[in-house]
Amino acid sequence: MKKIKNPWIGIEGYNCIGCCPDNEIGLKMEFYEDGDDIVSFWEPDDNYQSWIDTLHGGIQSLIIDEICGWVLFRKLQTTGVTSRLEVKYLKPVTIKNNKLTIRARLAKHMRNVAYLESEIYNAEGVVCCKGTAVYFCAPKEKAEEMLKSAIRKATLSVKFFPVMCGTAFKNKGVVKVLDAILDYLPSP
Repeated sequence: MKKIKNPWIGIEGYNCIGCCPDNEIGLKMEFYEDGDDIVSFWEPDDNYQSWIDTLHGGIQSLIIDEICGWVLFRKLQTTGVTSRLEVKYLKPVTIKNNKLTIRARLAKHMRNVAYLESEIYNAEGVVCCKGTAVYFCAPKEKAEEMLKSAIRKATLSVKFFPVMCGTAFKNKGVVKVLDAILDYLPSP
């Protein structure tokens, strides 16, 4: 299982309730790639309960929506917006001593629409909640433009330091290094 680096950390204005580590009331989710699945581990506390010691259903929906967005980002290399989210609550999710495992994957992709499936497992490995999501996907070019803009802002504010490699031998990577200089560094 490989950890996915959050590329928005340090970007001005980034305050996602699902994955921003600096959002005081956020979930601070982190994500891992495990084959076709994106996985997250999260331990709820009293701030996210509905009934006593029970995780709020809206928080479960948020968790499912968030991990599905990361599937889109990682597996399709783009961004998008949630068009539909369906959540089935199978068992109550307790808050006390319950490290949750959340898994999601791409079920189908047609043009600019992605269909995703996800589950929330309790500490014993029992599926407590299932979700299906439909996302409207942005074109890859738009996602690339948004990411480049975010990297440039973070680089100019000295919060992010892109590292590029290239070699003069057969000009491998030289064009990408030159493009990165134009894309991310200040103009003279």
